[in-house]
Amino acid sequence: MLRRPVLASLLVAAALTASAAIYAQLETADRGILPLDSSNTLEIGGIHVDASGADADSARYAGWRMAQRQGFKALWAKMHNAPIGQAPNLPDGALDQIVSSINVEREQIGPGRYIADLGVQFDRSLAAQYLGVEGSAVQRSEPMLLIPMIVTAGTVTSVELRNAWQRAWAQFRTGGSPVNYVRVSGMGSDPLLVNAAQTTRPGRGWWRNLVDMYGASDILIAEVQLQRLYPGGPARGRFIARHGPDNEIIGGFTLTAQNSEGIPAMMAEGTRRIDAIYTKALVAGQLSRDPSLNLPPPPVLPPIVEEKPVVQVAASTAVQIQVTGKNVTIYNFAMAHLRTMAGVESATPQQINPGGTSYILVNYKGNIASLASALAGRGWVVETAGTVIRIHSNADKPPALPPPPVQPQATPPAQAATSNQSGADR
Repeated sequence: MLRRPVLASLLVAAALTASAAIYAQLETADRGILPLDSSNTLEIGGIHVDASGADADSARYAGWRMAQRQGFKALWAKMHNAPIGQAPNLPDGALDQIVSSINVEREQIGPGRYIADLGVQFDRSLAAQYLGVEGSAVQRSEPMLLIPMIVTAGTVTSVELRNAWQRAWAQFRTGGSPVNYVRVSGMGSDPLLVNAAQTTRPGRGWWRNLVDMYGASDILIAEVQLQRLYPGGPARGRFIARHGPDNEIIGGFTLTAQNSEGIPAMMAEGTRRIDAIYTKALVAGQLSRDPSLNLPPPPVLPPIVEEKPVVQVAASTAVQIQVTGKNVTIYNFAMAHLRTMAGVESATPQQINPGGTSYILVNYKGNIASLASALAGRGWVVETAGTVIRIHSNADKPPALPPPPVQPQATPPAQAATSNQSGADR
């Protein structure tokens, strides 16, 4: 059994080892390949030349001249989608002005002979007038995030470590392709964001954040499954072009290399052929953005209902009216006053005593004070006590009823016409 100091030392050592491993995973120098910027150039590769000359330099110069002529014709045919035989012949002086560089893919130099596979880069703005198109006439797709995936020896890798597939895409000239690739370098936080595990995540939230972070609109996953017969021997690569967050397969093909030295050339050819697959799919309308990558619409808020102001209805008040008089006439006049008074909803006799005090139950819209004031305005002597109003008359007879409102009398039409005619005669 280990003692506590020894166990604590082992735990600390394990923690330091884990920290060092994480730091090494993030800060290793074996990561990152900057993509070549080909936005201002047009390139044609795979031009095979076989030239001879008085010496090695003359043969090489003649081979490069031959590559410029063949490269321009191939580029013209590609831009116009026409046979290469219809391409015009440019003089070497004009070609020297528009060719920006010549890339050597493979070459063999002898005393008087030069055999090579070359790539020719043309300046986009200078070559436009000879190609018959504007310098920016190539219609590009929406920006598409490219994730290169390589499967070899049972390990799936993207940009976590440098590999031949990532290098092939970094060196691929995308300026002449209608697909607008967004290539990652593998530096900084790229291995944590664009890795092999990300391509299998079905969730759309992180995919949305990823494409927005890299300024892209869609996702392209270029995969190669590399198999070697034995170390350093023949190799076979199965190339698969995928699209979208669900890894939809667009197309694929298989290439072989005779040995490990031929793998870079196989990868370069794989990038060109996968770009051709994506270009064909783009023209056919197959590279449409998955609607699930769009942000969901905002929730629909219920319509705002304006509440109408509530009209306050005056509550009815039950009031007992006590009428004191010497005869039934005073009681009758009191009932007539109450039933013609504004605000009185009902006046119900409770007890009739012609020679004494009679009781009437009244429902009145308002308070007792306003009812008492209205009765006093009619000429009654009023006394209030709680919900009871006592009324009587100072004279032997009750107060008179108010006269009915005077209705305006309309003049008959015949009389009005007669009056007008009489006035006219006068």
